[in-house]
Amino acid sequence: MPAVPPAPNLLAFEAVARRRSFALAAAELHLTASAISHQVARLESHLGVRLFERSAHGVRLSAAGEQYLARVGGALSAIAAATEDLRQGVGNSLYVHCAPSIASLWLMPRLRAFSEAFPNIALNLSAAHTRSDFALGQADIDIRYGVPPWDDLIVEPLFEERIVPLASPAFIKEHRLKRIEQLTEVPLIQSNVSVVQWPDWFAAFSNQRAPDRFPVRFDRAQMSLDAATQGLGVALESTTIGGLHLSEGKLRPVFGLDKAIRVKAHFAVYPVRHAKRPAVEAFLSWLHREAARSAGR
Repeated sequence: MPAVPPAPNLLAFEAVARRRSFALAAAELHLTASAISHQVARLESHLGVRLFERSAHGVRLSAAGEQYLARVGGALSAIAAATEDLRQGVGNSLYVHCAPSIASLWLMPRLRAFSEAFPNIALNLSAAHTRSDFALGQADIDIRYGVPPWDDLIVEPLFEERIVPLASPAFIKEHRLKRIEQLTEVPLIQSNVSVVQWPDWFAAFSNQRAPDRFPVRFDRAQMSLDAATQGLGVALESTTIGGLHLSEGKLRPVFGLDKAIRVKAHFAVYPVRHAKRPAVEAFLSWLHREAARSAGR
């Protein structure tokens, strides 16, 4: 096994990275700023790279530091959570990592049902675009958005989604949207991480080309959906992830659901070694039941 840096060095690095200050990190860890600086210097020497850029205006992560924090931060959080569970006598914990938009818009409204069905499972949920590193023990299950394959992992699709142009009723009325050709005359909202982009949709349903430029762009579906509810334009998003917006009447499919591109883009992903864990089995069974209900609606 490769040499692991001393824990105090890693803790000092994570605290400075999170607080963006040696002084604040020192206060948090009950050390002096000089001691924190020495810990970080030892870690940088061990790794052979500079983790922070220091200036008169403060401290910020270097590119290498950003990359290292993305890996190490999750591992330290997992260790802290496992330690706290052990202290509290929690013996049936489940760590789920999730893509941000499905976490907030689809999973969170359903978690009360999971807690009521499985009160003995302590659920820990994190959300980020970065994928969990199972080798570091960051998660039991990762709900990923994207296109597989992910080698050496079990990959289970959750549901088929319909990707359609969505807009607020007021926006549709204001611009009298009835024909696809009119989309070139109104603002279109770009969702940078979507597996279906505007050129894909135009190629499927129109002879026109999608615009080359967009007034606003977002890296999360939730922000694209919220922007559409505020009348900033037409979003190309999933009716599953945007289900709450649709049910509340904040958004409507501009041209109906028949102008949809169907995709499977959300997956429950986990290593084979996790498959027989009781908490994993319980969560996956519940997750697929909820996905089936969602698809049915």
